[in-house]
Amino acid sequence: MSHPEEHLSDKESFELEQNDLVKRRFAELEELKKRGVNPYPYGFEVTGFSSEILESFNDEAPSSEPVSVAGRIMSLRRMGKASFCHIQDSKGRIQIYLKKDDIEAASGKEETEAGNEWLKYDEFKLIDIGDIIGVVGKVFRTKMGEISVHASGVVLLSKSIRPLPIVKERVDDHGNKIVFDPFSDKELRYRQRYVDLVVNTEVREVFAKRANIVSSIRRFLDDKGYLEVETPVLQPIYGGAAARPFITHHNALDIDFYLRISDELYLKRLIVGGFEGVYEIGKDFRNEGMDRSHNPEFSMLELYVSFKDYNWMMRLVEELVNHTCIRVTGGSKVKVGDKEIDFTSPWKRVTMLDSIREATGEDVTGRSEQEVAQIARRHQIEIDASMGYGKIIDALFSELVEPGLIQPTFITDYPVEMSPLAKRHRSKVGLVERFELICNGHELANAFSELNDPTDQRSRFEEQARLRARGDEEAMVIDDDYLRALEYGMPPTAGLGIGIDRLSMILTNQESIRDVVFFPQVKPEK
Repeated sequence: MSHPEEHLSDKESFELEQNDLVKRRFAELEELKKRGVNPYPYGFEVTGFSSEILESFNDEAPSSEPVSVAGRIMSLRRMGKASFCHIQDSKGRIQIYLKKDDIEAASGKEETEAGNEWLKYDEFKLIDIGDIIGVVGKVFRTKMGEISVHASGVVLLSKSIRPLPIVKERVDDHGNKIVFDPFSDKELRYRQRYVDLVVNTEVREVFAKRANIVSSIRRFLDDKGYLEVETPVLQPIYGGAAARPFITHHNALDIDFYLRISDELYLKRLIVGGFEGVYEIGKDFRNEGMDRSHNPEFSMLELYVSFKDYNWMMRLVEELVNHTCIRVTGGSKVKVGDKEIDFTSPWKRVTMLDSIREATGEDVTGRSEQEVAQIARRHQIEIDASMGYGKIIDALFSELVEPGLIQPTFITDYPVEMSPLAKRHRSKVGLVERFELICNGHELANAFSELNDPTDQRSRFEEQARLRARGDEEAMVIDDDYLRALEYGMPPTAGLGIGIDRLSMILTNQESIRDVVFFPQVKPEK
């Protein structure tokens, strides 16, 4: 007769094993409480971190002063009257050596300054991998050559109930590292990022770099004298981009609001109000699909500077991105997959229509909507009745040009139909002064000489309304208050948006936007 366990899937067997381990740890928790140990105390005085201790240790003159360290146990080896473990703190890992006599001597002392009870050595047997402990002791080097802390006292700071998915490693006869049981399921790692950060420490390094990217951008713009501001996330009218919004309801006002899809129209209101340059680094939300370069919630930098145009902004973007790359990576060149991307200026510039002609051999300049639709179909691009001229040109570019642009490239001078908020080109009829920065096959930045003619802006909004009536759900809506602001007068202005997540992907060599967002959207758990 077969046992029920024989018919379990690998996942079910794993969950059953986890349930057994959780039960055992709950039993250990209760036993610790019976012995008077508080498994969740209020604090612990830390005087040193792992990396600092390892870097400062001097074999010739080891310090006699004790250190106080704290971290999560990541490996544990018990050997009768002595034990070894490695703890992981925010800076790295360090080995702890525990000798029974020393630990027993400490357990008879009074509590620590924070009120923690010192563990007895036999109580340490109730400690597991994943538990967080505090250790007081002196630093020394073991006979095996590893810098360690010889514990004179140990306290439990947090009992871990769920076992960590610890990665096992060994080195073969040829010196190759072999990894067993890695915590590598992407969906599970995104869903349980807290576990991912503990087990895969390189993930923490990615997010530390991302934080450095944001602070570098902020410092660069502050040094230019531009003002960091905050604008509404909840907006009565969404605008500034072609996208579908998320909708929520304001109970007190009894009206629907939208999560912003862009900061643009509010930031330009501030330019009308007299600020020379304003920027915002924050979250935007677009109700769209998810793939390697799109997440419905994403981070953007938007910058608007008065009395400037898109040519000036191109030079600023070259300076800003290269400055950020150098600060984060140490140089202007970065490795992305099997490619090397060079942010040294100047970058290539090519007009949108020329880029399509170079990629397809088709000249779309001056063609009608019907003609460009035929060109798109010849290149197996799906076209529907809701798509106007601008959307079709965008589809041609996105499908046939963009993926091949690996080095940073400015695509300039877009058809007016594609850019309802950009100023008409000063010398090219039917185009606007706009550029996108394309890098590694994706849009990284978008910028305009901003449209400040209220009459032209109203006619562009009205054309968007006609496209919406044709079924284009991403077409912009008319914002009468923004038009009123323009009627008071907005100076010539250059505007810019940079995708922080996509820039982070490149500078940290990550293949998916979800690898640079702490908590990306995932499917609900069953």
